[in-house]
Amino acid sequence: MTTKLSLATLGDISKTASVPAYARADLAAGIVHFGVGNFHRAHQAVYLDDLFNLGLDHDWAIVGAGVLPSDAAMRDKLAGQDFLTTVVEQDNNRSGARITGAMTDYLTPGNAAATIARLADPAIRIVSLTITEGGYFINPASGVFDPAHPAIAADAADPAEPKTVFGLILAGLKARKDKGVAPYTVMSCDNIPHNGKVTHAAVSGLARLSDPGLADWIDANVAFPNGMVDRITPATGAREIGIVADDYGIDDAWPVFCEEFKQWVLEDKFPEGRPALETVGVQFVPDVAPYEHMKIRILNGGHAAIAYPAALLDIHFVHEAMEDPDIRAFLAKLEREEIIPVIPPVPDTDLNDYYALIERRFSNPKIADTIPRLAQDGSNRQPKFILPSTADRLSRGEDVTGLALVSALWCHYLAGTTDSGKAITFNDPNIDRIHAAATAAKLDPAAFLQLKDIFGTVAESDLFRTRFANALKSLQQNGTRPTLKRYLENTLTN
Repeated sequence: MTTKLSLATLGDISKTASVPAYARADLAAGIVHFGVGNFHRAHQAVYLDDLFNLGLDHDWAIVGAGVLPSDAAMRDKLAGQDFLTTVVEQDNNRSGARITGAMTDYLTPGNAAATIARLADPAIRIVSLTITEGGYFINPASGVFDPAHPAIAADAADPAEPKTVFGLILAGLKARKDKGVAPYTVMSCDNIPHNGKVTHAAVSGLARLSDPGLADWIDANVAFPNGMVDRITPATGAREIGIVADDYGIDDAWPVFCEEFKQWVLEDKFPEGRPALETVGVQFVPDVAPYEHMKIRILNGGHAAIAYPAALLDIHFVHEAMEDPDIRAFLAKLEREEIIPVIPPVPDTDLNDYYALIERRFSNPKIADTIPRLAQDGSNRQPKFILPSTADRLSRGEDVTGLALVSALWCHYLAGTTDSGKAITFNDPNIDRIHAAATAAKLDPAAFLQLKDIFGTVAESDLFRTRFANALKSLQQNGTRPTLKRYLENTLTN
C-alpha cells in the first residue's frame, strides 16, 4: 500500500519520511533554476529545504525551467505531485527518506514568452543552472565559448524567440535592463572549472553577436559567481521508484537517491542578495579555484578513470568496480602519482585525505551508481576531467603513463565491444565521429588523437603519443586486466 506524494498527503507520509517543517503557502519564488535533474534536486534544492526548515529566507523558493524534451517530462512528473521530491540519502550504515518542497512552480518548457516574463520579475534575484558539462557551448580543445555553434547562431539571429538556456537568460536580462530592473545573479552549479566565468562567457558572448551594448551592460553589471558542487547522485529508474514504494510507502514518479555527503563552495558575489546558505553548510570563499581543481581532478577525474576499465570488464555498479582489486589499485596509483601532485594546495585540506574520502564514497554499495552513467558523454568529460591533468604534467616535463592509459581505455571502449565480446551501448552526443576515430585507431593509434577539439595540444606531445599508443596496443593485444596489471607493475612502458 503506497501513498501518492502530494501536499495533501504529507501528514501520512511523515510516518516514514521527514517532511517540510514549513508551509508551501509561506514560500515566495526568488530563484529560477534551469535543468531540474537529479543532481539539482539532491543538492541545491536540499540546501534550500534545510534553510526553509529553519524558518529562514522563505522568499528564495525555486521555480524550475528548461528547454529540453527531458525537462518537459520532468515537469509533468513533478507537477503531478505538487513539485515535491522524495530524496533518499544513503550512507554505508544508514538510509533515510525526506520530502523536499523548495520548488513552488515549473515553467512550461518551450514557452519562451512565459519564461522571459518570469525572468523579468524583480522578485527573481538568482538564475541557477545544472545543464551538464556539455551544455555550455564550449570548444573542448580551446576551453572557450563557441559563437559559431548552430544553436547559438540561431538565437543570435532571433533573440526574441530563444531556444537555448543562454538565449532565455539573455532575453530576461534585456527585459530587466529595458525596464530599469536590477539584473539577477547567474549561478552555475555544473562541474566545470571556473563555471561562473564560463557562464559569463556564454551569456555575454551570445549578446555580443546581436547587441554589443547589451553585452557591455552585462559585463559591467551582472554577477557570475564561481562555485564547486559535490554529491554523488545516480540516475533514477524502476529500481529506485520501487525502493521508495516498498521501503517508505511513497508513490513518487521520480525520486532521487544520493549519498549522505554533500558540499557546496561559492564565491559571495550576489549584488541583489542571496539566501543565508552558510547557515546550512555552504562555504563562501574568496577564491573557489583550489576547491574546483581538487574536486574536478580527483573525484570527477576518478570517475572518468574507472568508468572504462570497469565497462570493458562488464562491471555494472561503481561500488563493484571499487571491489575489483585491479581497478581499485589502478585508481589509487593514478591519483597519488599523477593527478594529486599537479593540484595546487587547497586551504585547510590534505589532498591525500580527500582522496581517501573519495575512495570510501565510490565504495558505498547503497548508492548503486552505475558505470554506464560514468561512461556517458566522454567527449565532454575527458577534456574537463582528465586531459587538464595530462597537460599540466606534460608542461612540467613529467610522465603521463597512467593518464595516457585512461585515454587509451576510453578509445578501446569506443571501439564497441567489451573484453568478453559484448556490444557496448554508447551515450555521447559526438558518438559517430569518436566511434569512427576509435575504430581507425585499431590500425593507427594516432587516428584517435586527431580529435583535435578534444585532445588539443596534448596530442602534439611525443611523450603522450608514445604512451597512448603503447597502452592502446596492450589493450588490443592483451586485454584490459593484463594491461592494468602491467601499469601496476610499472611495466606498461616496456
